[in-house]
Amino acid sequence: MLNVRAIADTGPTPYDVIVLNHDERHLRRRLLKTAHDEEVLVDLPQAVRLRHGQRLVLEDGRHLEIIAGEEPVYEITAKDAATLARIAWHVGNRHARAEIANGAIVIAADHVLKDMLEGLGARVRPTDLPFEPDPPILHGVPHHHAHD
Repeated sequence: MLNVRAIADTGPTPYDVIVLNHDERHLRRRLLKTAHDEEVLVDLPQAVRLRHGQRLVLEDGRHLEIIAGEEPVYEITAKDAATLARIAWHVGNRHARAEIANGAIVIAADHVLKDMLEGLGARVRPTDLPFEPDPPILHGVPHHHAHD
C-alpha cells in the first residue's frame, strides 16, 4: 500500500490516476484505488476537497492525478437570464451544491428538485458529467433563516 504525503496542483507527469465523484473528492482519511488497482492510503491532518487535475504526492515522490468522474447530474437552463437567476436563487435557497458552466446551472440529480425547477420554468436535462460544484463559503458566517 502506498501512502500520500501531500497534495499538489502541478508537478511531474502522474504515473497513474484516481477517478472520484464530487462526494468522494472530499476526504481526510480514506483508502483509494488507482485506475490500475493499486491501493493508496490518504491520511491528512484535516479534510480537503480535491479538484479535478490536482495531484496526490506519494511518499516516494510519484504523483497521482485526481480525475473528476462522471455522475448523474441535471443541466438547468431557462428561456432568459432573469428566469435562470430566479432558478439559481431557489437552488441556493435549498443549499443544493451547484456548478455554473456555459450558461447553465449543474446540480446533482435529484427528482424532487427537478420537479420544483421545472415548475419555475427551468429546462432540466439529465446527463452524466464530471461534477465540480462551487465549494460552500459559509465558513464562520452565522447562518440563520427558516425553511418553512
